[in-house]
Amino acid sequence: MASSLPLLLLVLCSLSVAQCQLRLFNLRATDLPSDFLGITDGYVEVFCGGSTLGKTSVRNNNANPWWEEEFSYFKAQENDVMRLEVHDSDILFNDLLGVCQRQIKPGTHEHDCFLESGGILHYSYTLNGNNQ
Repeated sequence: MASSLPLLLLVLCSLSVAQCQLRLFNLRATDLPSDFLGITDGYVEVFCGGSTLGKTSVRNNNANPWWEEEFSYFKAQENDVMRLEVHDSDILFNDLLGVCQRQIKPGTHEHDCFLESGGILHYSYTLNGNNQ
């Protein structure tokens, strides 16, 4: 019996991981505003539900950045709120350019979000599985 326990644990862990996964990808922005220091040094912070998923790299001096990072969250549930915060990285403090929030739904979706300070954030996400 003891020898089958690791296999059983592996199967159970695999099932819980496969139940529901959020994947955020294809993050890019257009027409980000400039400030007195110059062209925007943009990055995006990503949140889902009460969890911080991370942040992208900073794209220096680029009003139309594209980020290669992808974010995954295995505990996502349908109708969780995904929040994307677009920032301009500066020497003393970072400016918040805008916040995009959306309740996530199953399937693959592409969205455009108009930022409060100007510019548009484009992104795609996929929510797979059923975490009920």
